[in-house]
Amino acid sequence: MTGPWLASRLAVMVLTAMPTREWKPASSPLSTRWARDVTPERVHPEYPRPQFVRPRWQNLNGLWQFAEGKEDAPPPIGRELADRILVPFPVESALSGVGRIMSRVWYRRTFTIPSDWREDRILLHFEAVDWEAKVWLNGRSLGVHRGGYDHFHFDITDVVKRDGENELVVGVWDPTDKGPQPRGKQVLKPHGIWYTPSTGIWQTVWLEPVPASHLTGVDVTSDIARGTAKIRAKRDQPGEQQRLRVTVAWNLDDADRRKDELCQQTQMVAFPQGESRAEVTFTFAQPRLWSPDSPHLYDLRIELLSRDGTTLDQVRSYFGMRQIDVAPDEKGVPRIRLNGKPYFMIGPLDQGFWPDGLHTPPTDTAMKYDLEMTKKLGFNTTRKHIKVEPARWYYHCDRLGLLVWQDMPSGDEIAPRNRPEITRTPESARQYDLELQRMIDQLRHFPCIVMWVPFNEGWGQFDTRRITEWIKQYDPTRLVSNASGWNDMGVGDVHDIHVYPGPSAPPIESRRAGVLGEFGGLGLSLKGHLWDEKTWSYRGVVDSADLTRKYEQLLQRVDRLKKEHGLSAAIYTQLTDVEVEANGLLTYDREIIKVDVERVAAANRGDFSRVPKVDVVVPTAREKAATWRYTTERPGERWFWSDFEGRDWKEGLGGFGTTGTPGAIVRTEWKSMEIWIRREFELGGGPFDRFVLILHHDEDAEVYLNGVLAVTVRGYTTDYEEFPLSAKATKALKPGRNVLAIHCRQTGGGQYIDAGLGRYQPVHSK
Repeated sequence: MTGPWLASRLAVMVLTAMPTREWKPASSPLSTRWARDVTPERVHPEYPRPQFVRPRWQNLNGLWQFAEGKEDAPPPIGRELADRILVPFPVESALSGVGRIMSRVWYRRTFTIPSDWREDRILLHFEAVDWEAKVWLNGRSLGVHRGGYDHFHFDITDVVKRDGENELVVGVWDPTDKGPQPRGKQVLKPHGIWYTPSTGIWQTVWLEPVPASHLTGVDVTSDIARGTAKIRAKRDQPGEQQRLRVTVAWNLDDADRRKDELCQQTQMVAFPQGESRAEVTFTFAQPRLWSPDSPHLYDLRIELLSRDGTTLDQVRSYFGMRQIDVAPDEKGVPRIRLNGKPYFMIGPLDQGFWPDGLHTPPTDTAMKYDLEMTKKLGFNTTRKHIKVEPARWYYHCDRLGLLVWQDMPSGDEIAPRNRPEITRTPESARQYDLELQRMIDQLRHFPCIVMWVPFNEGWGQFDTRRITEWIKQYDPTRLVSNASGWNDMGVGDVHDIHVYPGPSAPPIESRRAGVLGEFGGLGLSLKGHLWDEKTWSYRGVVDSADLTRKYEQLLQRVDRLKKEHGLSAAIYTQLTDVEVEANGLLTYDREIIKVDVERVAAANRGDFSRVPKVDVVVPTAREKAATWRYTTERPGERWFWSDFEGRDWKEGLGGFGTTGTPGAIVRTEWKSMEIWIRREFELGGGPFDRFVLILHHDEDAEVYLNGVLAVTVRGYTTDYEEFPLSAKATKALKPGRNVLAIHCRQTGGGQYIDAGLGRYQPVHSK
């Protein structure tokens, strides 16, 4: 379904709101520029269900009455609540106007029904409420829904007042990490990789008039080998003798525009007696396939007809024709294929958090910006990390052309690596299975989604084989990663590993493709754009130029893994900073793009022509066995100075460490907690401004050149990497004799230290 038709229908939306009190965002450490566009009169006004569109609807977003709740308290029916909240922003978010963590809350508002809806049935839709929602209308209970990420609705026809005001009350309970339910990264005490909760209504609430007999859904299954698209439509009254008329077109709003194939086709079919579904199959001589390079979508019009041909109901939709599978390449290596051809997927980890809206983006434009930046950075894929987004997010992916790995939000306890699965209670297991099925049902329409990921790093992992096999049977049109990282159970379509900073590839298998579900995590903290002054990342960098260089180096290795080790996909951590995590390519407020966009995009496309090459000037252990002097006893204070003698130090060949440390070339064993090493080298004439340190460290190290601190590093590497020198260290280099001195510390696991110097070659533009 193309844009103009949907956009034109937004104007007919009727928005009603509570009598407004003054609203303002709650205090927040950080905000985005889109927050300025949010008002109680205009908050997420876009049609929320782009995959199944009717022209009439009423948006209930806006200012609602609000109060904190208590367990077992009666609903506040007929009673005004003291506070206000801006729906659909979660309670803890700044844009809600509340900005506090609460586990039980009440919502209340009134609305009226438009006069031209009097002959229709009325549906009340909630796109998402986290986690348990109890709903009352005009004092009558409509029901209870449990599930924080899925849409639900009530038919309120027999309860709603056609004249006058209707009172709507919603009670929410969200135990967050005090309960076992799917919750993703939400915790009551945010820290590290765990974030602020998003309690309550966090997606659009709306009303919809429907005919007495109406359509309830549509599924599309494409077969590119046969050039067919099978459309199945569902209705609410299976006993009626009705027919289905389906129209497929390039663009239903421009049906006369000629293309290289059909402009428009229409088919009609009767519903089988007593059945709620009917289906038609369209065949295309030359189907246009959907892909990131050409995200073509077909428009759909679906009409429900009475026996005499009267149109009872009509909806608009769309679909894309694409195929995703795993098959051996010409060398017999299993590769992920898109539309029958090997296709390397490269994308960021996308957490979907916002500093001012938490789970909820401030505006639809803001949400789309993340996806547009993902494309601009040269990615063809994104991994939606243990969160489910509003339907419009997937619609934008369909339109822009982004492949999506969809995680199931995790819950319950974390399974340690030495115990690959947990034992859930029967209630917890049932709730997981229920919400997993709802997620697939809710999202199966969107062609952008090509992989389901039921578990991430052992978080709540249980019954992996059963669940993976069930997903494959339930939705055979997509791939399944049985577990992204940690506890692979040998099932599904891919073997998915996590390596930081990496990259790496799993062993080549006979059936499953190898993918790198997480790597990178290069961190750069930018003052003025931080959630908290204390940040963390998997590996720090010096500045934007250093982040860009290191990203290019990682992608060069990814490219080698793709060519030499059968890697089919790589997911970089991550698109944006999130709360105290500073390892995004963008800041959390989306104000700063931390990298050179063109260079990163080129690297993601496999073009490294703009990557500066490094000539080795002072060789590392990779190139030559150089002699170092070393000690494992704490030396004198001047140990890193050029004139330090250290007569009691030993001599050994670099590198220093333990056998088996990833990427290490060990010529001298080092097993103590600390080591100090020194090496003399000769340099010819300058200039030295393009010199870099070539270093492999495990773990923390300080590196000195001629007595001047050149580089400080934390954590570890799994290969040799280039590090920019401090300005003072660059100035300290000189023709003739120089001294390289390093102190390295070890805390556990493998250990290694070795270094050399290189010089960047200038990149000449073509």
